[in-house]
Amino acid sequence: RCRARIVATAVVGSDPELMLTGVIPATRKALAKAHLRLEQIGRFEVNEAFGSVVLAWAKELGADMSKVNVHGGAIAHGHPLGATGAILMTKLVHELERSNTRYGLQTMCIGFGQATATIVENCSYRAAKL
Repeated sequence: RCRARIVATAVVGSDPELMLTGVIPATRKALAKAHLRLEQIGRFEVNEAFGSVVLAWAKELGADMSKVNVHGGAIAHGHPLGATGAILMTKLVHELERSNTRYGLQTMCIGFGQATATIVENCSYRAAKL
């Protein structure tokens, strides 16, 4: 059964001297490709290679921090090189299902100014009946 559908992805390169800010334009690009606004995203997994990444991302985009890394980020859970992306996506899909939330966004800062963003949709999402 479908658990999550990839809605949009984005890969960007930014100034390598400010290498940890690439997640900001990656998020904007993915949102534009998906025709979504930040407010429509119910959960975020923002890779915490360093704590400043999440803080800069949230400050620049105005994200609701109660929706960000709700079960702890890479600093809390560890950051095993080569596995962090899969771990964060797994956490995101499980949290979308647990909370009956429609959209989630994962960002990854890669290094040397590169970053990715992926928006997924919960296949089992059920809108509340009015």
